[in-house]
Amino acid sequence: MTQKEKREFLIQKLMDEQPRYRDMQIPSGEAEQKTLLRSLMNVRPPLPAGEDFLAVQDAYLREETARKGVTDIADLAPMEPGIYLWQGDITTLKCGAIVNAANSGMTGCYVPCHGCIDNVIHTYAGVQLRLACAEIMETQGHEEPTGQAKLTPAYNLPCDYVLHTVGPIIYGSVTAKDRELLASCYRSCLELARQNGIASVAFCCISTGEFHFPNEEAAKIAVDTVRQYRGNTEVIFNVFKDVDNQIYRALLGRADYIG
Repeated sequence: MTQKEKREFLIQKLMDEQPRYRDMQIPSGEAEQKTLLRSLMNVRPPLPAGEDFLAVQDAYLREETARKGVTDIADLAPMEPGIYLWQGDITTLKCGAIVNAANSGMTGCYVPCHGCIDNVIHTYAGVQLRLACAEIMETQGHEEPTGQAKLTPAYNLPCDYVLHTVGPIIYGSVTAKDRELLASCYRSCLELARQNGIASVAFCCISTGEFHFPNEEAAKIAVDTVRQYRGNTEVIFNVFKDVDNQIYRALLGRADYIG
């Protein structure tokens, strides 16, 4: 099957699952098809999927990621021993684990094609990730507390695992508790990585997007916490925006270190 054939197969399967979508017409354009497929995946509840769907989905998503280009941690130069900075799409990073800035429900973003990292990670991992998160939450029996972390497989992402953590939401001024909870996100992820023998972790800018933690203050907490607690775990600070790249470069600048 071509990518187009796979995409149309997946769209049709997802529309057939829910009666309200069964009469929709699949658009002919590639961009419109990709938007529709992602939207249908985003709104799909955490349910098992058939083997035929998963086989096509997995092949499709891995090809899409390959076309975007995969970056291996082995090809990056450290800013200081064991700490890297990389700007780009976290879903294309090949490393031990990437960190997802999740919400307390932990099953991903259900807003079609939303720009948050939670949405992007769930989209390119595949529908298996939402089901895995839902099973964790069902066993746990309550919403995920802020500052803790959970581990899942990465499914169709080039990394091995995803670490899901809920950062603090800022309402007005940042409090001491907010700062401690954000630091706890980084500590919890690093501890979970150590417990599971994960050699490298890529952190997104936790809480700085939809949760409104000021970028510079969040970056300082991230760098200070990682320097103190990373142990032997290699850490990539993954940034998407130019402003965050500049902030982390300033924080990680060390004239005495030659990479």
